[in-house]
Amino acid sequence: MALESMSLLRAALVLLMAAQAFPPVSGCNRGFYERMINDFCLAKFKFDMGGLDRGLWCSWPETMEIYEGLTNCTYQVALRMDCFWPNQIVDHFFMHIHRIYFHDCALTGRLLHDPPTSILGPFIAVPVLVTLLMTALVVWRSKRTEGVL
Repeated sequence: MALESMSLLRAALVLLMAAQAFPPVSGCNRGFYERMINDFCLAKFKFDMGGLDRGLWCSWPETMEIYEGLTNCTYQVALRMDCFWPNQIVDHFFMHIHRIYFHDCALTGRLLHDPPTSILGPFIAVPVLVTLLMTALVVWRSKRTEGVL
């Protein structure tokens, strides 16, 4: 399997170099770009994730380097093929990756949470107190008519 994936990677690299030497007139060949990231980047990602225990797929510290490699691969292929990055193909590609590899991962730790009360409290209390103080000052000044123009 390792020899098979290495020969696939070599073939993809040769195709990538050929694409660099003979770019299409219109710039980015979207079909070829999609094929390249599937054949080259996805093959390496599958190989790397296959070497990782399935129970660790949801552990960001364990998968971060592999995921960054996949992201960098799609960027490098896009750069060499004169394609914009990110693009719709990459978006669909990563959605597909997440549906296959990360669909069971919990969202805890990645969701936004309210700040602690010790931080949130002053941001609520100060404007309320200033509003009450200014209201009291206006009422007090309106009852005192001397010295007002």
